[in-house]
Amino acid sequence: MKEIMILFIPFVGTALGSAMVFFMKEEMNLKLKKLLLGFAAGVMIAASVWSLLIPSIALAEEGNGPAWLPALLGFLLGVGFLLVLDSIIPHLHMDSDKPEGVPSKLSKTTMLVFAVTLHNFPEGMAVGVAFAGAMMESSNITMMSAFALALGIALQNFPEGAIISMPLRNEGASKKKAFLYGVGSGVVEPVGAVITILLAKQVVPILPYFLAFAAGAMIYVVIEELIPEAQEGEHSNIGTIGAALGFALMMVLDVALG
Repeated sequence: MKEIMILFIPFVGTALGSAMVFFMKEEMNLKLKKLLLGFAAGVMIAASVWSLLIPSIALAEEGNGPAWLPALLGFLLGVGFLLVLDSIIPHLHMDSDKPEGVPSKLSKTTMLVFAVTLHNFPEGMAVGVAFAGAMMESSNITMMSAFALALGIALQNFPEGAIISMPLRNEGASKKKAFLYGVGSGVVEPVGAVITILLAKQVVPILPYFLAFAAGAMIYVVIEELIPEAQEGEHSNIGTIGAALGFALMMVLDVALG
Protein backbone atom coordinates (compact mmCIF):
# COMPACT_ATOMS: atom_id res chain seq x y z
CA MET A 1 0.00 0.00 0.00
CA LYS A 2 1.09 3.55 -0.66
CA GLU A 3 1.32 4.42 3.05
CA ILE A 4 4.41 2.20 3.29
CA MET A 5 6.31 4.90 1.38
CA ILE A 6 6.25 6.95 4.59
CA LEU A 7 8.98 4.67 5.94
CA PHE A 8 11.36 5.74 3.18
CA ILE A 9 10.88 9.51 3.51
CA PRO A 10 13.72 10.00 6.08
CA PHE A 11 16.06 7.93 3.89
CA VAL A 12 15.26 10.14 0.90
CA GLY A 13 16.21 13.18 2.99
CA THR A 14 19.57 11.61 3.83
CA ALA A 15 20.22 10.65 0.20
CA LEU A 16 19.38 14.11 -1.14
CA GLY A 17 21.61 15.72 1.48
CA SER A 18 24.48 13.38 0.64
CA ALA A 19 24.10 14.36 -3.03
CA MET A 20 25.18 17.89 -2.09
CA VAL A 21 28.76 16.60 -2.31
CA PHE A 22 28.40 16.89 -6.09
CA PHE A 23 27.47 20.58 -5.89
CA MET A 24 29.50 21.94 -2.94
CA LYS A 25 33.13 22.54 -3.85
CA GLU A 26 34.46 23.38 -0.39
CA GLU A 27 33.89 22.31 3.18
CA MET A 28 30.65 23.55 4.67
CA ASN A 29 30.79 26.95 6.36
CA LEU A 30 31.21 26.49 10.12
CA LYS A 31 28.34 28.82 11.02
CA LEU A 32 26.00 27.07 8.61
CA LYS A 33 27.08 23.71 9.99
CA LYS A 34 26.28 24.84 13.55
CA LEU A 35 22.90 26.16 12.44
CA LEU A 36 22.01 22.88 10.73
CA LEU A 37 23.20 20.73 13.63
CA GLY A 38 21.11 22.82 16.00
CA PHE A 39 18.15 22.55 13.62
CA ALA A 40 18.46 18.75 13.60
CA ALA A 41 18.57 18.70 17.41
CA GLY A 42 15.46 20.87 17.66
CA VAL A 43 13.52 18.67 15.24
CA MET A 44 14.44 15.50 17.12
CA ILE A 45 13.53 16.96 20.53
CA ALA A 46 10.13 18.15 19.30
CA ALA A 47 9.49 14.84 17.53
CA SER A 48 10.36 12.94 20.70
CA VAL A 49 7.81 14.94 22.69
CA TRP A 50 4.88 15.49 20.32
CA SER A 51 5.15 12.42 18.09
CA LEU A 52 6.33 9.82 20.59
CA LEU A 53 6.07 10.63 24.32
CA ILE A 54 2.67 12.35 24.27
CA PRO A 55 1.08 9.54 22.20
CA SER A 56 2.73 7.02 24.53
CA ILE A 57 1.09 8.62 27.57
CA ALA A 58 -2.25 8.95 25.76
CA LEU A 59 -2.24 5.24 24.90
CA ALA A 60 -1.27 4.28 28.45
CA GLU A 61 -4.18 6.29 29.85
CA GLU A 62 -6.52 3.74 28.28
CA GLY A 63 -5.03 1.02 30.49
CA ASN A 64 -5.25 0.38 34.22
CA GLY A 65 -1.80 1.42 35.46
CA PRO A 66 -0.18 4.85 35.84
CA ALA A 67 -0.16 6.64 32.48
CA TRP A 68 3.39 7.88 33.01
CA LEU A 69 4.94 4.48 33.72
CA PRO A 70 5.28 3.14 30.14
CA ALA A 71 6.69 6.49 28.99
CA LEU A 72 9.21 6.52 31.83
CA LEU A 73 10.38 2.92 31.45
CA GLY A 74 10.41 3.02 27.65
CA PHE A 75 12.32 6.29 27.60
CA LEU A 76 15.02 5.02 29.98
CA LEU A 77 15.34 1.76 28.07
CA GLY A 78 15.79 3.71 24.83
CA VAL A 79 18.55 5.79 26.39
CA GLY A 80 20.19 2.65 27.78
CA PHE A 81 19.98 0.88 24.44
CA LEU A 82 21.79 3.69 22.61
CA LEU A 83 24.30 3.94 25.45
CA VAL A 84 25.20 0.27 24.96
CA LEU A 85 25.47 0.65 21.17
CA ASP A 86 27.54 3.80 21.63
CA SER A 87 29.91 1.90 23.92
CA ILE A 88 30.28 -1.13 21.64
CA ILE A 89 30.22 0.06 18.02
CA PRO A 90 33.52 1.66 16.93
CA HIS A 91 32.73 5.12 15.58
CA LEU A 92 34.18 8.58 15.23
CA HIS A 93 32.30 11.83 15.68
CA MET A 94 32.84 14.69 13.26
CA ASP A 95 35.58 17.17 14.21
CA SER A 96 37.12 14.56 16.52
CA ASP A 97 40.23 12.38 16.21
CA LYS A 98 39.41 10.15 19.18
CA PRO A 99 37.39 7.02 18.26
CA GLU A 100 34.69 5.72 20.59
CA GLY A 101 33.43 2.20 21.18
CA VAL A 102 35.55 -0.93 21.27
CA PRO A 103 39.12 -0.57 19.91
CA SER A 104 39.22 -1.12 16.17
CA LYS A 105 41.52 -0.87 13.17
CA LEU A 106 38.73 0.49 10.98
CA SER A 107 39.52 3.52 8.84
CA LYS A 108 38.53 7.00 9.92
CA THR A 109 36.06 7.18 7.04
CA THR A 110 34.34 3.96 8.08
CA MET A 111 34.05 5.09 11.69
CA LEU A 112 32.58 8.42 10.60
CA VAL A 113 29.92 6.53 8.67
CA PHE A 114 29.27 4.27 11.67
CA ALA A 115 28.70 7.36 13.83
CA VAL A 116 26.00 8.66 11.49
CA THR A 117 24.50 5.19 11.08
CA LEU A 118 24.25 4.88 14.86
CA HIS A 119 22.50 8.25 14.82
CA ASN A 120 20.04 7.29 12.06
CA PHE A 121 18.86 3.98 13.52
CA PRO A 122 16.64 5.46 16.28
CA GLU A 123 15.09 7.82 13.71
CA GLY A 124 14.00 4.80 11.67
CA MET A 125 12.64 3.20 14.84
CA ALA A 126 10.65 6.34 15.62
CA VAL A 127 8.99 6.40 12.20
CA GLY A 128 8.35 2.65 12.34
CA VAL A 129 6.63 2.71 15.73
CA ALA A 130 4.52 5.73 14.75
CA PHE A 131 3.50 3.94 11.55
CA ALA A 132 2.65 0.78 13.52
CA GLY A 133 0.52 2.85 15.88
CA ALA A 134 -1.33 4.44 12.96
CA MET A 135 -2.19 0.98 11.61
CA MET A 136 -3.85 -0.04 14.88
CA GLU A 137 -7.50 0.88 15.34
CA SER A 138 -7.15 1.20 19.10
CA SER A 139 -4.38 3.80 18.76
CA ASN A 140 -4.94 7.55 18.72
CA ILE A 141 -2.02 7.94 16.29
CA THR A 142 -3.02 8.89 12.75
CA MET A 143 -1.23 8.16 9.50
CA MET A 144 -0.80 11.92 9.08
CA SER A 145 1.03 12.01 12.43
CA ALA A 146 3.40 9.31 11.16
CA PHE A 147 3.83 11.29 7.94
CA ALA A 148 4.58 14.49 9.88
CA LEU A 149 7.23 12.67 11.91
CA ALA A 150 8.80 11.15 8.79
CA LEU A 151 8.78 14.54 7.03
CA GLY A 152 10.34 16.31 10.00
CA ILE A 153 13.12 13.73 10.26
CA ALA A 154 13.71 13.95 6.50
CA LEU A 155 14.07 17.73 6.76
CA GLN A 156 16.78 17.40 9.38
CA ASN A 157 18.37 14.47 7.51
CA PHE A 158 18.95 16.62 4.44
CA PRO A 159 21.58 18.88 6.06
CA GLU A 160 22.96 15.91 7.98
CA GLY A 161 23.54 14.08 4.71
CA ALA A 162 25.59 17.01 3.48
CA ILE A 163 27.41 17.32 6.80
CA ILE A 164 28.60 13.70 6.59
CA SER A 165 29.37 13.51 2.86
CA MET A 166 31.50 16.66 2.79
CA PRO A 167 33.95 15.52 5.52
CA LEU A 168 34.27 12.16 3.75
CA ARG A 169 35.17 14.03 0.58
CA ASN A 170 37.76 16.04 2.49
CA GLU A 171 39.18 12.81 3.90
CA GLY A 172 40.11 11.82 0.36
CA ALA A 173 37.07 9.87 -0.79
CA SER A 174 35.81 10.54 -4.31
CA LYS A 175 32.53 12.43 -4.69
CA LYS A 176 30.76 9.24 -5.73
CA LYS A 177 32.18 7.27 -2.81
CA ALA A 178 31.34 10.04 -0.32
CA PHE A 179 27.79 10.11 -1.67
CA LEU A 180 27.40 6.33 -1.42
CA TYR A 181 28.74 6.32 2.14
CA GLY A 182 26.23 9.01 3.08
CA VAL A 183 23.39 7.10 1.44
CA GLY A 184 24.53 3.88 3.10
CA SER A 185 24.34 5.50 6.53
CA GLY A 186 20.67 6.21 5.89
CA VAL A 187 19.72 2.67 4.84
CA VAL A 188 19.30 1.71 8.49
CA GLU A 189 16.32 4.08 8.74
CA PRO A 190 13.82 2.06 6.67
CA VAL A 191 15.37 -1.16 8.01
CA GLY A 192 14.93 0.01 11.61
CA ALA A 193 11.40 1.14 10.78
CA VAL A 194 10.40 -2.27 9.37
CA ILE A 195 11.91 -4.17 12.32
CA THR A 196 10.10 -1.92 14.78
CA ILE A 197 6.78 -2.34 12.94
CA LEU A 198 7.08 -6.12 13.03
CA LEU A 199 7.85 -6.12 16.75
CA ALA A 200 5.18 -3.58 17.66
CA LYS A 201 2.45 -5.37 15.71
CA GLN A 202 3.22 -8.64 17.49
CA VAL A 203 2.84 -7.15 20.96
CA VAL A 204 0.22 -4.39 20.76
CA PRO A 205 -0.05 -3.74 24.54
CA ILE A 206 3.55 -2.57 24.73
CA LEU A 207 3.19 0.02 21.96
CA PRO A 208 3.41 2.86 24.55
CA TYR A 209 6.78 1.44 25.63
CA PHE A 210 7.97 1.27 22.01
CA LEU A 211 7.01 4.91 21.41
CA ALA A 212 8.87 6.08 24.50
CA PHE A 213 11.81 3.79 23.70
CA ALA A 214 12.25 5.52 20.33
CA ALA A 215 12.01 8.90 22.06
CA GLY A 216 14.72 7.96 24.55
CA ALA A 217 17.02 6.75 21.78
CA MET A 218 16.56 9.99 19.84
CA ILE A 219 17.14 12.19 22.88
CA TYR A 220 20.34 10.29 23.61
CA VAL A 221 21.64 11.14 20.14
CA VAL A 222 20.69 14.80 20.58
CA ILE A 223 22.47 15.19 23.91
CA GLU A 224 25.45 12.97 23.11
CA GLU A 225 26.20 14.23 19.62
CA LEU A 226 24.19 17.04 18.07
CA ILE A 227 24.12 19.61 20.86
CA PRO A 228 27.85 19.31 21.75
CA GLU A 229 28.84 19.67 18.08
CA ALA A 230 26.48 22.62 17.57
CA GLN A 231 27.80 24.39 20.69
CA GLU A 232 31.51 23.69 20.29
CA GLY A 233 33.82 26.67 19.84
CA GLU A 234 32.66 30.16 18.91
CA HIS A 235 29.21 31.27 17.79
CA SER A 236 27.38 28.75 19.98
CA ASN A 237 24.29 30.95 19.79
CA ILE A 238 23.91 29.99 16.12
CA GLY A 239 23.35 26.37 17.13
CA THR A 240 20.80 27.53 19.71
CA ILE A 241 18.91 29.50 17.07
CA GLY A 242 18.94 26.46 14.79
CA ALA A 243 17.55 24.27 17.60
CA ALA A 244 14.73 26.76 18.25
CA LEU A 245 13.83 26.86 14.55
CA GLY A 246 13.90 23.06 14.23
CA PHE A 247 11.81 22.59 17.37
CA ALA A 248 9.22 25.15 16.23
CA LEU A 249 8.96 23.64 12.74
CA MET A 250 8.52 20.07 13.99
CA MET A 251 5.97 21.18 16.57
CA VAL A 252 3.92 22.95 13.87
CA LEU A 253 4.18 19.98 11.51
CA ASP A 254 2.99 17.54 14.13
CA VAL A 255 0.09 19.69 15.34
CA ALA A 256 -0.98 20.85 11.87
CA LEU A 257 -0.71 17.46 10.14
CA GLY A 258 -1.39 15.19 13.08
